[in-house]
Amino acid sequence: MSLVGKKFPSIAVDAISEMGDNLKINIFEEAVNNNKKVLLFWYPKDFTFVCPTELHAFQAALPEFEKRNTIVIGASCDTNEVHFAWLNTAKNNGGIEGVTYPILADTNRNLSNILGILDIEETGYSEETDSIIIEGSNVTYRATYLIDETGKIFHESVNDMPLGRNVNEYLRMVDAYTHIQEKGEVCPANWEAGKEAMSADRKSTAEYLSLN
Repeated sequence: MSLVGKKFPSIAVDAISEMGDNLKINIFEEAVNNNKKVLLFWYPKDFTFVCPTELHAFQAALPEFEKRNTIVIGASCDTNEVHFAWLNTAKNNGGIEGVTYPILADTNRNLSNILGILDIEETGYSEETDSIIIEGSNVTYRATYLIDETGKIFHESVNDMPLGRNVNEYLRMVDAYTHIQEKGEVCPANWEAGKEAMSADRKSTAEYLSLN
């Protein structure tokens, strides 16, 4: 079920800073209390393969997000201790040394379960052990959320495990949403900052299509 247009769940989650400080972060409150947009991206596991390429890509784009009044936060179901070990592993050894944004440690799966982004193929009951058995990795897909200053989700996307994200697309989405907020216009396909947008009416759409 899509969460676009809804408030992001207000729940505090364990997290770690680049310096190894243990934190509690509530994404909804980060947006509302700081009057900023938030980009929250989930990845499956620390010490894997596509994941470090994404964390470094978001780090490289961090100044651009900051220019756009947007906080970047990573997230997985690994523990703070594993996050910190990865933060202290050199880039040329598959680590994320140099990443400065906080990373959530949703070890109890409370938030990822609410969002519905866990890789769970099916669940069943074992009479023999009197327990619930989960089929699947029970780690998150590559889910991304953009949250506005009111705590509302204005974009969400979910990639399968092997598919890395294009960070520039999220910059474009932030630009488009900010344009809508400031100008009251709507943004057509392939819109980028500096290009013409449209009014939300038939005449404006016809004029735009006649020129493009």
